[in-house]
Amino acid sequence: MAIRRQPTTLDYLSPTQFRLVINQLPKVEFFVTACNLPGLNLGDTIFPTPLKPIPVQGDEVTFEPLNISFLVDENLENYKELHDWLIAIGFPQSRDQFKSFRSQTSVTTGATQGNSRDIGDVQQATPANPMFSDATLTILSNKNNPVAEIRFEDVYPTTIGALSFDQEAADTQYIKTTADFSYKLYTIVKL
Repeated sequence: MAIRRQPTTLDYLSPTQFRLVINQLPKVEFFVTACNLPGLNLGDTIFPTPLKPIPVQGDEVTFEPLNISFLVDENLENYKELHDWLIAIGFPQSRDQFKSFRSQTSVTTGATQGNSRDIGDVQQATPANPMFSDATLTILSNKNNPVAEIRFEDVYPTTIGALSFDQEAADTQYIKTTADFSYKLYTIVKL
């Protein structure tokens, strides 16, 4: 019985051993310096009683956002990739920005306008709906072997951080920014 309680792996998880791939952002992958495995929250319901109210588990899981930090390349290619995706979703100038991204800019294979004319249409991430992407966070062992994958479904950007330029910087400091993503859910797959 006690043998089942003994760990089979005595190595610790390293915060530097990971690789993040977001299918829609191929130029960001190499420059990612940090990301998180988002937390989960299961709400609870208060069950009233004559004495003390009793908390009972809820039925809805909330996923925290996926946050990444990445270095910006000097031609702004990786920043622009993310910027264009975010602008296409929000289309601040015209609906053509949304339509153009779906049909021309998206790197999703076979991206087309799709059958739906509804701007708020939310479907599975398929070639017909390239406004979403899938992402994979690969956790590596201390020997750089993949041990697990966290697979995110229907990822889309919600925030991109500012770029700060400073003439008074003493040493060469490369510009880093952040981005936040929402998604439908994630699953952990042990490799």
